[in-house]
Amino acid sequence: MTEINQIEVWMHGRQVGRLALTPQRPQTCAFEYTAEWLQDGFSISPFELPLTPGLKIAPFKPFDGHFGVFADSLPDGWGQLILHRHLAQQGINSQSINPLQQLCLVGGNGRGALEYRPDKSIRSTQEYLDLERIAAESYAILEDDNYTGKYLAELVQRGGSPGGVRPKIFLKQDGAEWLVKFRAKGDKKSVGKEEYHYSQLARQCGIDMPETRLFENQWFGTKRFDRIGDKKLHVVSAAGLLQADYQIPSIDYYHLFNISARLSHSIEQLWKIYRLMCFNVIIGNRDDHARNFSFVYDNGWSFSPAYDLLPCGSSGDYHTSSVNDNPLPGREDVLRLAERVGLDAKQAVLIYDEILSICSR
Repeated sequence: MTEINQIEVWMHGRQVGRLALTPQRPQTCAFEYTAEWLQDGFSISPFELPLTPGLKIAPFKPFDGHFGVFADSLPDGWGQLILHRHLAQQGINSQSINPLQQLCLVGGNGRGALEYRPDKSIRSTQEYLDLERIAAESYAILEDDNYTGKYLAELVQRGGSPGGVRPKIFLKQDGAEWLVKFRAKGDKKSVGKEEYHYSQLARQCGIDMPETRLFENQWFGTKRFDRIGDKKLHVVSAAGLLQADYQIPSIDYYHLFNISARLSHSIEQLWKIYRLMCFNVIIGNRDDHARNFSFVYDNGWSFSPAYDLLPCGSSGDYHTSSVNDNPLPGREDVLRLAERVGLDAKQAVLIYDEILSICSR
């Protein structure tokens, strides 16, 4: 790859700012908004990148020199795995790529609305996909450290940005964009049906969910909430907003309420978070790390629709995000946190018991 020391950040056809690398070692990113964006734009990450002039320097940790909002654009887990193998096929050592080159590989093909120029991404124009074959190839890649197969480039083109361990791809169907997941090592063959079941259960519990479906009656798919037609919506995870290391327990649900209160000033948004917290505690979704919660900007900030909802264990069966400072939370922790953030106590009890009743059935 050609050496890149400065890139442009764009959104909705406008340049937001510039990213460059600092000279010191280890290198980190420096960002500056353009004068035009400062006039009538918005802060793309209010806590770490306020809408003010001047250069802003990222800390090295926890995102290896990236600002959290830009780290959200990078592949993680599965996306990193297939990108590393694809680059190795081209004779490129992925460890030699600097943070700006990583973003250029995402280009305009990532999650949310941010785009990076020069755009070095690869896009797929193929409409039909043999999902059965894609699923088999994905599993083979996970099983064999040296396997690349015929579909590696297609997987990079369609799934190089999504996070998480499970193989996944973006595809278009019925005029909408979808994220479709396949089975990972250790997953049951029915994992797609199970995630679909829990997405339906969450909807019954009043949780804000994107449309979901089972592709070919076995692979879970969710409609992308960062897309409305051809419009891209700006999305930042809680990890990105707080510069929080999502690979370890690093936040409490209190932080989600606090972010929402500061960004949206809406009690309705707090209740959205509360319902999701109740659901995760009740079904035992302990993989509730800081990147599994996001906030969307669309003429104002709101808590995103829910995603990655499955009963899931973790080390010691602790929740990755604690509830009221308890990593093994129960009903009382949920209700105490609700009271702590100013939610109506009686309503909080009614909602918790309603969700518990629905899940018990």
